[in-house]
Amino acid sequence: MTTITHVGVLGAGTMGHGIAHVCATAGLEVVLYDVTLPLAQAGVEKIRQNLEIGVEKKKVTPADRDAALKRITPTGALSDVGPCQLVIEAIPEKMELKQKVFKELSSICAPEALLASNTSSLSLTEIAASATHPHRVVGMHFFNPVHLMKLLEVVRAYQTSEASIATARAFGEKIGKQLVVVKDSPGFASTRLGVAVGLEAVRMLEEGVASAEDIDRAMELGYGYPMGPLKLGDLVGLDIRLAIAEYLYAELGSPTFRPPQLLKKMVRAGKLGKKSGEGFYKY
Repeated sequence: MTTITHVGVLGAGTMGHGIAHVCATAGLEVVLYDVTLPLAQAGVEKIRQNLEIGVEKKKVTPADRDAALKRITPTGALSDVGPCQLVIEAIPEKMELKQKVFKELSSICAPEALLASNTSSLSLTEIAASATHPHRVVGMHFFNPVHLMKLLEVVRAYQTSEASIATARAFGEKIGKQLVVVKDSPGFASTRLGVAVGLEAVRMLEEGVASAEDIDRAMELGYGYPMGPLKLGDLVGLDIRLAIAEYLYAELGSPTFRPPQLLKKMVRAGKLGKKSGEGFYKY
């Protein structure tokens, strides 16, 4: 089992900068890559802002904030992740992009380096097939916001070795996450369940069962959800939610995952949630 001290994170967006954040605060050296250096630097700035909030709430000391930021190196050159023992991909949910990246990583990283994908629904087995030594490919599905959410879903592809799972487990524990290990299947465990609830909430809204606020409040107060399913959809992005639903419906054939017409219409209208200023709520 490899001891992880240096981590590469690909993608400095919402998930990527969050993953880099938790790695750096756990004492690991981090290379944060994006397609341009300014995008990677913007990710570091988001980490700085989140750490500042931690300092204001007295959950992070100024010294710990500064030390974490010093451990993060932003870059626009993919080759800079080459020396890392673990590289975590957090790029857009497009199979062809992920396969291209894993093929490139195979020539950049050492043969024993662990290669992980943060995909929330795509086939990890298919992603792993594009890598040299696919036994070292594993799923590491983090949850947003990464620095606050406790869960890490470790996904075993058809090719993943036991040694790779053991290394992923040890890494997850090192960064303070609680783990579940699942086999590669459409939506894994968390996304499959979460999307089912989210789509049913959209259908209820479409049918006029209750308002968006009351549907969310029912799940927050009745079932302890930290955020209602419609509000969560807005945070994730309704275009992303729709794409995942379409993928799960195609893979599983279950009407549970057939995208509601309301969701399709909202995406076509550009109402994508928080990032567009309006979804089920206005921002």
